[in-house]
Amino acid sequence: MAVNESATPTKKNQSTSGALFIALGIFFSRVAGLVRERALAHYFGNSDTADAFKAALKIPNFLQNLFGEGALSASFIPVYSELLSKGKKEEAIIVAKTIFSFLLVLVSLLVVLGVYMTPMLIDLIAPGFNGEKKTLTIQLVQILFPGTGLLVLSAWCLGVLNSHRHFFMSYIAPVAWNFTIILAVIIFGSRQIEKDLIYTVTWSVVAGSFLQFIIQLPTVRKYISILPLNFDQKNQAVKTILKNFGPALLSRGIVQISSYIDNIIASLLKTGAVSGIAFAQTIYTLPVSLFGMSISQAELTNFSQVHGNEEEKKVFLLQRLEKSLKRLNFFIIPTVVVFLLLGDILVSALFQTGQFNDDSTRFVWFILMGSTVGLLASTKARLLSSCFYALKNTKTPMYIAIVRVITTTLFGLIFSLKLPAWLGIDDQYAAALLTLSFGISGQIEFFSLKFKLQKIIGNIQDSNTHLIKIFAISFLAALPAVFLRYTEIWNWHPIPRAVFILSPFAIFYLAFAYFLKEEEVVTIIQKILKKFKR
Repeated sequence: MAVNESATPTKKNQSTSGALFIALGIFFSRVAGLVRERALAHYFGNSDTADAFKAALKIPNFLQNLFGEGALSASFIPVYSELLSKGKKEEAIIVAKTIFSFLLVLVSLLVVLGVYMTPMLIDLIAPGFNGEKKTLTIQLVQILFPGTGLLVLSAWCLGVLNSHRHFFMSYIAPVAWNFTIILAVIIFGSRQIEKDLIYTVTWSVVAGSFLQFIIQLPTVRKYISILPLNFDQKNQAVKTILKNFGPALLSRGIVQISSYIDNIIASLLKTGAVSGIAFAQTIYTLPVSLFGMSISQAELTNFSQVHGNEEEKKVFLLQRLEKSLKRLNFFIIPTVVVFLLLGDILVSALFQTGQFNDDSTRFVWFILMGSTVGLLASTKARLLSSCFYALKNTKTPMYIAIVRVITTTLFGLIFSLKLPAWLGIDDQYAAALLTLSFGISGQIEFFSLKFKLQKIIGNIQDSNTHLIKIFAISFLAALPAVFLRYTEIWNWHPIPRAVFILSPFAIFYLAFAYFLKEEEVVTIIQKILKKFKR
């Protein structure tokens, strides 16, 4: 069935530019995040203090992911975007103000409860911590909770701005958060002892959270004035959001529970496991955020603004989904190859300084390899979830999230606590086996989402031929880089060394892709050539 052009929400270039602006914002934010992690690695390494800080960041971030980027995006953006696309701007403003008002009250209560209940939370999520390490973690969490509440409100700003196609501002805002932490480390890193410095860094996280929220408000106020607060629940659109918010909240909460279970298991392993996993996740989540989030969030807005009957909407979703899956193959598969074959080059370039030595680099690389098994599947799962949310179906992702928690927990316990002894390998590989369980669970999540979505919109063509082609040119492009990596005899600094080794990979990959007429590369080169011809 052909798609009625009136059913499409935007022109192709608008969709592409939306993903591009999100990717640019995330790129700058992630670069700032990598600088932050490198600065923290220099002063804390994989120490007990680093473990405490990484665990502390995980605990209050539960609120941000639960109420902000997860449940709010899934329930609020589809409804709000649909109202805007239908020209119902006044109703959209009322809906947005009402959701902000409820969110403000809810987050305030949870922050107060979180600060009070922190000692109990630590016992639940990091039972392996004790003594001074446990006490430090509790104190850091209590400092961080108010800042996390601000980050949830920042996620509401993101939803508003995305719906109005202001993608860049909302995704570059975290640069302010990272910059505040980096500034604190630079100013106080050489002036304070480790214990005092970690408190300074933690307070800078709170200050950064305030900045991330406040810098988005001027643009948001062009469309919505958040005051006075509005608690009217009679509006049908508000009812729809609140109805979908519950399953989305449970779905995101279940995923967060899975993350905390992982943290519990990691806290039972050798010192450095918690911080090592956190360092690896900084690298692992870069392509997920840069490509997976940029494409899925841009498509969520587009999916939600589709007009026409249900059949036309399903056909449009299927066509856009298949196209976006191919785009993810193009960007994520070469990343998988680099992480597996050249991950230590990346880790050393990003983190190897001060207390973070060669042993730390190898340790984090092994952890990264385990996570990489599920990288492609997890990234695609975000896109499939966006389709469900656009269809105002938040229950199916919730049920599949439950399956993911069960599999992650079972595999995590077996792989990290039992498998090293069964295989007769050193316990230092336990953290890598733990992240391998994450990767396998990501595969299960993707195929479950795909199976369920196909029953709604039809068969999803995720071409095996295209997958094989991209994997083939990725491995071919990696050969020169691997050769340089294992034949170099000079002792370079990790950063120029990484540039020298990885540059050939990027050049050969793009050349092979262009020769095989991959749409992403051909389009970019054609645009460049047109500019030179002018």
